[in-house]
Amino acid sequence: MNDATTNVLANDFAGLTAVITGGASGIGAATAALFTARGARVAVLDLDPSGVPGPLLGVRADVTDGDSVTAAVNEVVAAFGGINILVNNAGVGAAGTIEANDLDEWRRVLDVNLLGLVRTTRAALPALRRAGSAAVVNVCSIVATAGLPDRALYSASKGAVRSLTRAMAADHVSEGIRVNCVCPGTVDTPWIGRLLDAADDPDGELTALRGRQPTGGLVGMDEVARSILHLADPHLYSLTGTDLAIDGGMSGLRVPRR
Repeated sequence: MNDATTNVLANDFAGLTAVITGGASGIGAATAALFTARGARVAVLDLDPSGVPGPLLGVRADVTDGDSVTAAVNEVVAAFGGINILVNNAGVGAAGTIEANDLDEWRRVLDVNLLGLVRTTRAALPALRRAGSAAVVNVCSIVATAGLPDRALYSASKGAVRSLTRAMAADHVSEGIRVNCVCPGTVDTPWIGRLLDAADDPDGELTALRGRQPTGGLVGMDEVARSILHLADPHLYSLTGTDLAIDGGMSGLRVPRR
């Protein structure tokens, strides 16, 4: 690869504006940093954007509140002139069987993980349409396609996200808006850290989490960020209506236990 090609790749998002929900930490923060490094203007929508570093634009938004989301999107458009890429990353985890969480918790998780995506996309659609060519990337999960124990509520929310992604892709393809989702396996995020801290045997639980992926390790946040950028790549005009597994082979490989 020559220097000219390297420079193009390093700035392939130059002039574009990306909005990332839940972008102040975890996968969202890693994605925001990578978009910035590749030349994009980036706005982070988060409940607490106070720690968002420059040159990122931090905007307070609650994805469970339609007015809050609309105001945040309007602030981004006023600051940057438009939106080319929307990454619906904001989400919450949930553990347990179908009996473990009461209905209020079911409503809370679905309100964030599913309806939060709906509210944000609806608010951003006018700007995405004006862009002429735009991309939406929804952060889904491997639980949308693989049955894992003690993840009933989380699986229901992410299964809905995967199905909605394809429906959105069909609805907006004629408008030049591509819609895809990324389905990570077990990612080394702060949420996993909190699960391990609460476990009776953190070392044993970590070994189990690593072992359920054929690669034998957790997925890195930077790997997920790179996958999101791939799906948002403005040069991949034909990439829409798909889900990209970044899961250490968990969804497709059947390897002997070591």
